[in-house]
Amino acid sequence: MRYVYIVTTLIFTFIYSHSTDYSYDFIEASNYRTLGDINEDGAINIQDVVLLINLILSNEHNDLADLNNDNISNVLDVVQIINVILYGQEYQECLELDYSTEGILTNLSEQIFNDDESVNTFSIYSWTSDESDRILSGNGIPNHEVGTFPNPNCPSAISEQSINHTFSLFPEIVSDNGQAIGGPGGVIAYALNSVKFDPGTAGRCDDDGVCSLAQGQGQWNIEALGHETFDFGDDMNHAHVQPTGQYHYHGIPDLLIDFLNQGEDMTLVGWASDGFPVYAQYGYSEACDASSEIISLQPSWKLKDEPDAGRPEFLTQLSGGPGGGQTNLDIPISMGAFTQDFEYIQNYGDLDECNGRVGVTPEFPDGIYYYMVTNEFPFFSRCLKGDFSSNNNGGTGGGTGGGGNIPSCDNVPQGMPCCGDGICGGPENSNNCPIDCN
Repeated sequence: MRYVYIVTTLIFTFIYSHSTDYSYDFIEASNYRTLGDINEDGAINIQDVVLLINLILSNEHNDLADLNNDNISNVLDVVQIINVILYGQEYQECLELDYSTEGILTNLSEQIFNDDESVNTFSIYSWTSDESDRILSGNGIPNHEVGTFPNPNCPSAISEQSINHTFSLFPEIVSDNGQAIGGPGGVIAYALNSVKFDPGTAGRCDDDGVCSLAQGQGQWNIEALGHETFDFGDDMNHAHVQPTGQYHYHGIPDLLIDFLNQGEDMTLVGWASDGFPVYAQYGYSEACDASSEIISLQPSWKLKDEPDAGRPEFLTQLSGGPGGGQTNLDIPISMGAFTQDFEYIQNYGDLDECNGRVGVTPEFPDGIYYYMVTNEFPFFSRCLKGDFSSNNNGGTGGGTGGGGNIPSCDNVPQGMPCCGDGICGGPENSNNCPIDCN
């Protein structure tokens, strides 16, 4: 104890000799745990230094005492905590703890008649929960104005779906880089109104520029947004309709955000299939500081400086989907038309490779991992970092996973995805179209 007293006295002397007004030389915590605030009294100060020294001497560990995240408490942490007291820090760090979304929007039920001429039916959705899961039940009908459907570039009408989906109330990060999901691989997320997010498309091009907007062949994946080469008939909500009649978002659902009436605040717009929340466009400039400025968060994906080798430069033929059957074309394919035109650069923007990050939000003041819908590519995540294996297999778009039966080829325009065309893609899977997917 004599050693502790001597060391503490020296630290007191050092801190006070370098501080003209030490009442400002600590970090005020808000509603979340802060690294360095070992006694969790809302301030980082000399009391935390004393506790840290005692932890070191007793060979004990405390997450809040491990300022450099090396899983041990030692003199390096003492140096860092003194620097925080003396000079402050740019922002407070929120820890990746055991996440819980219990009690957040688990008692929500709406039945709203949508009189838009392309809808003319009720938007019905409810969110409840049991001991372990968040439960969505809905009909997939939007609760806001939509574009005109069918239209020349999207010949399907909006129809009711059977949406029944579960999400863990206790989401857990299981992948550092994310697991791909979406399209036939499963529903990546649902908005609060039970409309799904599905940012990818079934459109493809081959190396010769022969393309199809529906179940095309080739390695070049066509993007729905961000270019003018291909037109998928999307509306003012960056949404359109699949052949099943399922209206779905590819990007920011602007009129849903207007409906939620949060302005330019952080707005929770849905839940990803791994149980983590989805926010739209805006977030805190410092991820873990709720007092920081609200900004439009930027992805860390950027357009490549040069196209990949073998990338088609011109659209030569449109073989399927809306507008299919056109040949002898010579239309430049702009950079950004393909998923492969983009690359992820860590820390290039505010978000990670799955368009998410750990930070505080109005609903989660202690911090949580969350996904963002953004104005720029990838618009919405193409991967999930949490475990989605137990929730309807990610919601494949058929049956109770989220969305109606795949139409037979007798009931859709030529070239559109259908069950019986011999191609397993888009919303098709082994459950709703075994003839194509087995």
